[in-house]
Amino acid sequence: MPLLRVSALHKYYGDNHVLKGVDLSIEEGEVVAIIGRSGSGKSTLLRTLNGLESISDGVIEVDGEYLDAARADLRSLRQKVGMVFQQFNLFPHLSVGENVMLAPQVVKKTSKGEARQLAEQMLARVGLGEKFNAYPDQLSGGQQQRVAIARALAMSPKVLLCDEITSALDPELVTEVLGVVRQLAKEGMTLIMVTHEMRFAREVGDKLVFMHQGKVHEVGNPREVFAAPQTAELANFIGAVAQAS
Repeated sequence: MPLLRVSALHKYYGDNHVLKGVDLSIEEGEVVAIIGRSGSGKSTLLRTLNGLESISDGVIEVDGEYLDAARADLRSLRQKVGMVFQQFNLFPHLSVGENVMLAPQVVKKTSKGEARQLAEQMLARVGLGEKFNAYPDQLSGGQQQRVAIARALAMSPKVLLCDEITSALDPELVTEVLGVVRQLAKEGMTLIMVTHEMRFAREVGDKLVFMHQGKVHEVGNPREVFAAPQTAELANFIGAVAQAS
């Protein structure tokens, strides 16, 4: 049984039909890369998966939790689905460790001692064990993004969503963040990434999802899809990305 299933998902913003009947099935431990042009619905899809955006029609199921247009237990859903954003969204007045400790204490009512131990473990997991007492403005962009990943992991999510997590970084910092994601993939974390990093998607992804005009246009093994796109839209997209790089 899939860990995450999306069925006939629609999203409207007023008259703007952004998601048009999206169907998607993701197994536990899969690494899924979502690609497509700006405005194709990629980030909106991701934001519906943990309830940041309501849905207009359809069903989302995550590890037995159901979300539809009329019914949603967002608290329970968000404990299962973590999210890392393009912007780091760290609290500047809290230390790195306190940023990671906060959600387990507030949401799960974890004791301060347990939350500190957890934060230390998660920071070590992303290679920042020595930065517990530092503040966000003392870190590079890549380090701040790794803290954001540690913060999401501290909630022990079943699925981790990553929305363009390298696009705000200088090129030399992208590798360190993708290295953390690569390690999470090796550890069996279920990952869904909206990304422009095509090489990374090809090398690390188990499944590639190409979105076009609010629909899932192609799905398949990344290496096979890149080598032999089945639609002109994907072929054109791959060509444009290759030309830009």
